[in-house]
Amino acid sequence: MPEIIINREWCKGCYICVNVCPRHVLEVDQESFDHGIHPVVAARPDDCTVCRQCELLCPDLAISVSGEGVETPAAEDRAEPAPGLAPRPLPVGWTTVASPLPAGRYFLQGDEACAEGAIAAGCNFYAGYPITPASEIMERICARFADLPGRRVFIQMEDEIGSIGACIGAAWAGAKAMTATSGPGISLMVENLGYAIITETPLVIVDVQRAGPSTGQATRPGQGDYMQVRWGAHGDYEIIVLSPWSVGEMYTETIRAFNLAERFRVPVILLADEGVGHLRENLTIPPEVRVFNRIGPSDHEPPFGGRPVPPMPVFGEGHRLLVTGSTHDEWGYRRTSSAKAQAELTARLCAKITDSLDEILASETYLCDDDGLDLLLVSFGFTARSALGAARMAREAGYRAGLFRPRTVWPFPAEALRAVAAKSARVLVAEMNRGQMLREVQRVVPDARGYGKTDGEVIAPGEIWAAAKEWLR
Repeated sequence: MPEIIINREWCKGCYICVNVCPRHVLEVDQESFDHGIHPVVAARPDDCTVCRQCELLCPDLAISVSGEGVETPAAEDRAEPAPGLAPRPLPVGWTTVASPLPAGRYFLQGDEACAEGAIAAGCNFYAGYPITPASEIMERICARFADLPGRRVFIQMEDEIGSIGACIGAAWAGAKAMTATSGPGISLMVENLGYAIITETPLVIVDVQRAGPSTGQATRPGQGDYMQVRWGAHGDYEIIVLSPWSVGEMYTETIRAFNLAERFRVPVILLADEGVGHLRENLTIPPEVRVFNRIGPSDHEPPFGGRPVPPMPVFGEGHRLLVTGSTHDEWGYRRTSSAKAQAELTARLCAKITDSLDEILASETYLCDDDGLDLLLVSFGFTARSALGAARMAREAGYRAGLFRPRTVWPFPAEALRAVAAKSARVLVAEMNRGQMLREVQRVVPDARGYGKTDGEVIAPGEIWAAAKEWLR
């Protein structure tokens, strides 16, 4: 007779084993209610054919099947966690690691610097689909993964839907996961983006924006995804979006994106654009990198509550783990009819971001040291480089002009902008869209004006200065 051992302490009640058993050997134990679930019981062991489908598919190794011709260790003999994609790095939390790329000066493309930043942050899983102008990230990751020690997984998926889905699964297997895309791809990802938000799955999504909508102009720059990356998923939530303006920041902000994703258990979007992604510049790689490694739970600690940012377990390490896109309680059980569970879940998903703005927000000011400004330019990404040039033109013409640049664009750094706008007579927002960030700036400065451009070309400094000059006059 086959021996079926069920570790009821590890069983989480997913009932995969019950559904896959071809002989209906396993059933739900309706008489017992352990740890808030009905565990599985071997009701008809005589009918077992030792196919071991239950054992192979159990996500928490709670079932062991042995029989003639089959050598399977008993559950008590395999207390060590199953080898996952990547063992949880030690120590957890903030730590300093050596740079995988030798320290020194490099001449890289922005997309290449993004790939190097991901590797430096500990990325060991990449799933993606080639799309201009983000394909170079995928190409660099593929080549570098093959050269680096340790187990790293690269996979080209069939589309962007599969890419973000694979990253979500890899994150729950213990990996630091990333994907990269552009406008049409981010549109396909938003459903799974919402799933990653409600399941509190840390991952990094790089959006190298291009001219749109739809397929648009694949190789031309744009910044029309500003609102989409914030509001693309439905429901109430908060998300973190970063915006680099140089090759150096494609490296450092990618590292920051991973750190924030792991720190707050949230998907983080790096909102680049074609101008930055295809730009080539010098950057300096430091010898060490500061990274945040995921914190795992202690015994009997809920994976979806108990503290603002709960520790995250890994499939296959013995936790009774349920991951669902439905409203759930702190243990992951679906509570789709509970007003209390819905209110508490959405409140915590938002509060873990809004209560930690000091850790998340980042912005820069340039030429703003005067007691008062005639003109404050506000811009992000590649366009901010042109805006800084326009501010210098204004200075040469005798006007006191400066630049405010958010590096974190969501949550929007409203208080930092308010502080510098308070001493500015005029505020002009420059962006490669038709006024998406302008709407957010006007929440702080109602009379702010905008200069937008959507012809698939970058905005030159002279164009911004020309728009500002008419207003100053």
